[in-house]
Amino acid sequence: MTTIAQPIPRTHEAATSVPRWRAVVWDDPVNLMSYVTAVFREYFGYSAARAEELMLAVHTRGRAIVSTGVRERIEADVMAMHSYGLRATIEEDRD
Repeated sequence: MTTIAQPIPRTHEAATSVPRWRAVVWDDPVNLMSYVTAVFREYFGYSAARAEELMLAVHTRGRAIVSTGVRERIEADVMAMHSYGLRATIEEDRD
């Protein structure tokens, strides 16, 4: 007869989650609202309603979080926004 060892319960677990990051697009005086909406639809694949919601956040609040994820993916998103002529930065998602 074989005895199977039961796992020993841990009193605390080490943090194993990967840090998450977010891409932030900032308002600027150059790009038209329709252009910003079109960029969000084309690059991120957002619906017209979601793209417009994010564009309005950029316009009225001065910024919008357009994507979240692992750092490498967000860096690519920020570089893409720059290639479209939008002002974007990366920041750690502390939520």
